[in-house]
Parts: sequence; structure tokens; C-alpha cells
Amino acid sequence: MKINGNEIRPGDVVEHAGGLWAAVRTAHVKPGKGGAFNQVELKNLIDGTKLNERFRAAETVERIRLEMKDFTFLYAEGDSLVFMDTESYEQLELQKDFVGDRAAFLQDGMKVTVKMHEERAIGIALPDQVTLLITEADPVVKGQSASSSYKPAVMENGIRVMVPPFIDAGEKIVVDTNEITYVRRAD
Repeated sequence: MKINGNEIRPGDVVEHAGGLWAAVRTAHVKPGKGGAFNQVELKNLIDGTKLNERFRAAETVERIRLEMKDFTFLYAEGDSLVFMDTESYEQLELQKDFVGDRAAFLQDGMKVTVKMHEERAIGIALPDQVTLLITEADPVVKGQSASSSYKPAVMENGIRVMVPPFIDAGEKIVVDTNEITYVRRAD
């Protein structure tokens, strides 16, 4: 779907300069001299490079609709992660580098959403929160104020997180996968 350059909004995916780009930030600029334009910060969905581009109202770009498909994480094999389409039961293999640091949060049977464009995976969304076991937690230091004292702990996936002093090794906690922060004690 073609749109004018001044209609690009953050979150839009556009085809520009032969690639797929997501608009990260936009600013409408009306200089004292000349026509108004839309200053857009773009991020390449394939390689992650960034680009600042000016779009005038008369310019048109192709807005891309991404297909969101539900997948289930099956297992990791070397540098590959194997997912299964919940509708067709076809398997999809993605590299750990594609998922990034958040690959450590993947658990067997976890539901994820894969962003697809022309049957090619270009992004993945994990659940916002996961429950993990604390394997190591530092002891509480007496005399610390309880209001803002957090201590380091290591989760079962090897990632360190700051937790409140009442959390000990062997307990399960809920972690935010986007910020990699403690949310609450698991039920």
C-alpha cells in the first residue's frame, strides 16, 4: 500500500532503498524556507543498520504489512533454534543470532510470535514475562535499607538479575524478557 512520505509513523514498516525498514522515530519539520518534510529514523529489519531519511509530502513509499504467525519453541540444536508452526505443524529453524540475547529465555513449548514477510522470518516476539528458577543468590547484608536494596542472583538460564533481599536460591521468579528485570515472586 503506497503512502505519502509525511504519513510515516513510528512502528510502520516501509520498503525503501531496496530493503525493509521500520520507522523508529519521526519528526515533522517545517523550515522557514522551503517545503515541510518528515525526518524519519529507520532501522533495517534484516541487518539492524540505522538510517535517517527526509521524506517530503509528494514522495510515496510502500508500507508493508507483516504477517504475524504463532510458533511453539521445540528445541535448540547447536546454533539453531527450532520452532513449529501451530497451524500447519511445519518446522522453522532460526539462528540464535537472529533471536539475540533473549534466546536464553526460550523454554520448551513456549509460544512465540514470528513476524513474516513473503514467507521469510524477519522478527520474533517472546512473551513479555517468563518464570525462571533462581540457582544462586547472594546472602542478605545486614544493615542495608530495605527500601532500595536489591541483590544479584543467577537464574537457571545463566543470566544475572537483581532481586529483592527475600528471594533465595531455589525460588521461582517472574522476569520481564524485554528489560531483563525482576517482576515478582512466582506463585
